[in-house]
Amino acid sequence: MTKIENIFIGFSLADALGVPVEFNTRASLLKAPVTDMRSYGTYNQAAGTWSDDSSLSFCLAESLCNGYDIIAISQNFVDWSYSKIWTPYGNVFDIGNQTRTSIRTLDKILKNKDFDSLYKLKYDNDEYTNGNGSLMRILPLLFFIKEMPIKEQFKTIWEVSALTHPHFRAALSCLIYLKFAEYIYSGLSIQESYLQMKLDINEFCIDEAFSIVELKHFDRLLKHNIKELNVDDIKSSGYVIDTLEASFWCLLNSNSYLDSVFKAINLGHDTDTTACVVGGIAGMHYGLDEVPKKWIKKLARIEDIKKLAYKFEKSFKNLFRYSTSILFKTLFLVNHIMLLHLLKII
Repeated sequence: MTKIENIFIGFSLADALGVPVEFNTRASLLKAPVTDMRSYGTYNQAAGTWSDDSSLSFCLAESLCNGYDIIAISQNFVDWSYSKIWTPYGNVFDIGNQTRTSIRTLDKILKNKDFDSLYKLKYDNDEYTNGNGSLMRILPLLFFIKEMPIKEQFKTIWEVSALTHPHFRAALSCLIYLKFAEYIYSGLSIQESYLQMKLDINEFCIDEAFSIVELKHFDRLLKHNIKELNVDDIKSSGYVIDTLEASFWCLLNSNSYLDSVFKAINLGHDTDTTACVVGGIAGMHYGLDEVPKKWIKKLARIEDIKKLAYKFEKSFKNLFRYSTSILFKTLFLVNHIMLLHLLKII
């Protein structure tokens, strides 16, 4: 499998493993932990069925294949909500209240062609828009922003997060996650990526003079070592900070894809989302060789996922080649000007 396939299958498989036990308590999972692919359960779905976490990630990825376009991303989200694209079996069975409300707003904006409003959503600073619904779907954006300066990364991330979750806290959580993913993708270990991410984010927050009141929500992750916390100190609710902390804790305390994903699921509560956030990174870092092939075969729309991964990888390879060509031409022009200037001086 390619690295993009490992990422896409990594998060959707983890999502599907978590779906049958969503909302189960940690105590109940401690008695009967998930160690295998299950069916039915919470939503009465067949084994291998992924949820809105993967659906919206695929919607974002498909849109990015044609470049960054906030209108196209919004349209894909709306189309999914009406079961037109990227549902596992033709219907939407799991959607959070904030995401549902936000997509209705997107639908209204698109129908009215009030496209400027899409860029203003980030200014809605309602405390109650801090669910994990943007964090769960943000990973494909990594490949559009990974060459950008961090300030530009955050601007783009906040635009995409704000389509459903506009608060600063949700957006910064997405930046933290993607900056971590950027270092994982570059080949650093999970521990090295965590340390480097903390350096970058802390410096960025100081430079931007972000609210100390807001930044305090990230202290356990950015000022301390989240790995060292006891499992009883880790929450796994639908709150974005809980999901972010739980995901880092699972990744830092595991040594394989399955270990990290099952650790996430067995925390209980928002099992599919925590697993999805963990699974994309774990698939990227470890690959999926240890995963039973029968699980991957059971994954809903597996061939469509592979096709999207191929299309996505191809589009970003072309973008990289284009960017590299521009860079070399720019460097050549700069060197040429410097040479002429030097000759003139001589």
